[in-house]
Amino acid sequence: MATKCQPLDSISTDTALFTEAKKRWRRAYLTAYFSNTMASIAKNVFSKALPVSELPPYSVIDHSVDIKEDSQHHFNDIDQTQLVNMVQNKDVETLRGFDGVKGLAKTLHSHLDDGVDGQDLSERRAVFGSNTYQKPPRKGLFYFVFEAFKDAPILILMACAVLSLGFGIKEDGIKDGWYEGASILLVVFFVIFVSAVSNFGQEKQFQSLSKISNNIKTDVVREGRRQKISIFDIVVGDIVVLNVGDQIPADGLFIDGHSLLVDESSMTGESEQIDVNADSNPFLVSGAKVADGYCLMLVLSVGMNTAWGKMMSSIMGDNHEQTPLQSRLNKLTSSIGKGGLAIAVLLRLVTGIFSTAVTIAVVAIPEGLPLAVTLTLAYSMKKMMDDKAMVRKLSACETMGSATVICTDKTGTLTMNQMTVTKFWLGLEYIEQQASNVIASQVLELLHEALGFNTTGSVFNQTSRSEREYVGSPTEKAILSWAVEDLDMDMEKLKQSSTVLHVETFNSQKKRSGVSIKRNIDNTIHVHWKGAAEMVLTMCSEYYDNNGCKLIINPDSRTQLENIISGMGASGLRCIAFAYKKVLDGTETLTEEGLTLLGIVGLKDPCRLGSKKAIETCRSAGVEIKMITGDNVFTAKAIATECGILELGQEVRDGEVVEGVDFRNFTDEERMQRVDKIRVMARSSPFDKLLMVKCLKEKGHVVAVTGDGTNDAPALKEADVGLSMGIYGTEVAKQSSDIVLLNDDIESVSSTLKWGRCVYNNIQKFIQFHLTINVTILVINSVASVTSGYVPFSAVQLLWVNLIMDTLGALALATEGPTKELLNKPLMGQVEPLITNIMWRNLLAQAIFQITVLLTFQFKGKAIFNVDERVKNTIIFNTFVLCQVFNMFNSRKLEERNIFEGIHKNRLLFQITGITVILQIVMVEFLKTFAETERLNGWGICIGIAAFSWPIGWCMKLIPVPEKPFLSYIRR
Repeated sequence: MATKCQPLDSISTDTALFTEAKKRWRRAYLTAYFSNTMASIAKNVFSKALPVSELPPYSVIDHSVDIKEDSQHHFNDIDQTQLVNMVQNKDVETLRGFDGVKGLAKTLHSHLDDGVDGQDLSERRAVFGSNTYQKPPRKGLFYFVFEAFKDAPILILMACAVLSLGFGIKEDGIKDGWYEGASILLVVFFVIFVSAVSNFGQEKQFQSLSKISNNIKTDVVREGRRQKISIFDIVVGDIVVLNVGDQIPADGLFIDGHSLLVDESSMTGESEQIDVNADSNPFLVSGAKVADGYCLMLVLSVGMNTAWGKMMSSIMGDNHEQTPLQSRLNKLTSSIGKGGLAIAVLLRLVTGIFSTAVTIAVVAIPEGLPLAVTLTLAYSMKKMMDDKAMVRKLSACETMGSATVICTDKTGTLTMNQMTVTKFWLGLEYIEQQASNVIASQVLELLHEALGFNTTGSVFNQTSRSEREYVGSPTEKAILSWAVEDLDMDMEKLKQSSTVLHVETFNSQKKRSGVSIKRNIDNTIHVHWKGAAEMVLTMCSEYYDNNGCKLIINPDSRTQLENIISGMGASGLRCIAFAYKKVLDGTETLTEEGLTLLGIVGLKDPCRLGSKKAIETCRSAGVEIKMITGDNVFTAKAIATECGILELGQEVRDGEVVEGVDFRNFTDEERMQRVDKIRVMARSSPFDKLLMVKCLKEKGHVVAVTGDGTNDAPALKEADVGLSMGIYGTEVAKQSSDIVLLNDDIESVSSTLKWGRCVYNNIQKFIQFHLTINVTILVINSVASVTSGYVPFSAVQLLWVNLIMDTLGALALATEGPTKELLNKPLMGQVEPLITNIMWRNLLAQAIFQITVLLTFQFKGKAIFNVDERVKNTIIFNTFVLCQVFNMFNSRKLEERNIFEGIHKNRLLFQITGITVILQIVMVEFLKTFAETERLNGWGICIGIAAFSWPIGWCMKLIPVPEKPFLSYIRR
């Protein structure tokens, strides 16, 4: 029976249920609110006991002071607490006492149109504070050292060290009996130090990433021009521009805007959106999100003077996130450790030799496995950051490696998001030359209104008319640039000619935005719509020609207009149409019928140069790419073909391209049957994207999704890995994602895929390497102790092997980069065993080889080499260590026979190999008493035998293994 995809209308959220994180936010908010209230009460009590000021009740400075005077004492008399409490308590009466927003702006020496003067920014920060919050002191290295002591393997090792030290001194005296216990302690302290340094480095890396993540860019108006700055640089008095999806960066007041709805759930826990306007509720609280509309805001409080700042300071705590791989590895570590301890106890009972049992127990505990995961994740995160992918959630590193489908946006991800108007149609006529020269004046005026008022962008004139700055989204900037350059639109003059009455912001479902304006010259009211060309066309019944004549849109002309739109779409252009209607005074809603078409523009957004290669990379890795866009089906097909999602020169197969409306209207069964075939979904809404993600997940896919808008947040959260855009993405989208693409590029998506695969693969390499050592040591020591009553390895030697291989080996194998072969391998499921059949084959082959050679030396070594017992044991020890050095190279490739491919890229491997060999020479040749070794003349023999690891590994990889895990047969 087919799995059913949950219909969209059944998707709901239980706002009554709070996660632990939300509860902490709520408690912090209430604490901050309570402290502010108590401070306000205390202030009022003390103020009554003090002499009454002669100033008016709510006046904080003399309003008559000239803004341009010397700013040295501008802000000394401002009651900052009063400003803070006014916003947080939403006190309208206090605001009236300041003579409203205009009065406050004058008080703060800010201009509502031009913003603050850039000359007094430092003074504003000194008086009102910076827009940052206090962070707890950074954890030092000793904190992580202390935390490392709490690990169960470390505690067991410590106990073994104490017991070994006590029994050793009792049996052999203090002169010789301290070696084993002290060497175990040395291993413990070294592992603790390496682990602490690694975790300390990872903490620093997280803090630096957090600093980048929190460094949000926002638009402000300063010195008469709109500019992007960091939210940390915002000062009291700034004029901030807020659009849909923005996070409010400070406490302030609504100046001007339209249809503003604010989501304060992050502050109050209430999910209901709040209407903010100039009359009844002009208060804007930092940390809230703009859910709809746009506005200008006057900043009154920043940083620790806001509830958001206090909450951020109070909730900053430890991040104890543990990835799925770390959880699975902890279970594996526990299983291996228990098995080793069981063998150690058994040998203690059989042989009665305590020191042997202790050393076997120490070697059996794989304390290097968690360290390997930490190193791998830290290294991968750093490399992903170099590839412009900032990881916000650690588990995303691993999950991305298991992705089977990537649902990607078109604009900005596959394309460059650099829009240019390349075509313009006025009715049925294509305008090739300067449009302002051939269009009738009345039509040109209407186009100016449509382009200048129905926009969220702005035009700023610089020192001369030829120098202009266009601000807004890439689409808005392209249209405004075309309007000014080709249509001779004067933005400043236009704004003075009419008054905006009502604005309907862009709607992702209707694909359009609208505005109604009142002309000052004749008081006529015009409604203007702008949006997806085919959507706007359905609202029109007439169109203008270039002579200014209105013509009826009959079936024939409508077909011609539809062909114009589809033709531009097939050329890869985004088609936007403009329409208007003259309405009667008193009309409250924007008319959507009987409009007159003003024109259609085609915007070109070229594909990124690396998008086709990135898609090929993902496809070769077995990951399907699906493009989900709001553009029409013709544009979507053209871009998908150019990027390689659809094959060039081939007919589009049935079901590969659908429109969002069709997808959502399918039955549950139809959606589940068709979802795998879909490669392109055009004219889709964010809810269509969410529905597709749900369907794909229900079919067993691991889904990654890219998104940039506020409405993409549900799909980003629903996906196994959400990837938001770092440049044009909204803050809501970023906070709903696991990874932020700092360059908005599909190449970064393919990079995260490679590093996700690499994390898993590097851990498997180390597990194979580590288990080979453990199996070899356990078998040799067990056989030797049972048959002869003693073991060839001393405790110091075993701990030395454990030390260099667990730490240095983890470092060498955890820093291997991704390879092409890795992307060509079958996908790794998140529930598949960590130790695969291929790994069992490799490690058992090497373990059997080492066990065979070393047991031969153990029982026949004295006769073979004609040496005494101590030299024979030194040869066994030296050969065993060198075998691990050679096997480290084998472990680089789990399946490929050429183990040296790409080895030049891992310099750390050569460095660690060199360090290991040098330290081994020191152990054998110079630390004879401590390591219980003798100088050797037969280094060549040891190296030659150890080198056999390479041809054995090469031959074993020729042997095929079944796909079904070996352990599954045992569990039956």
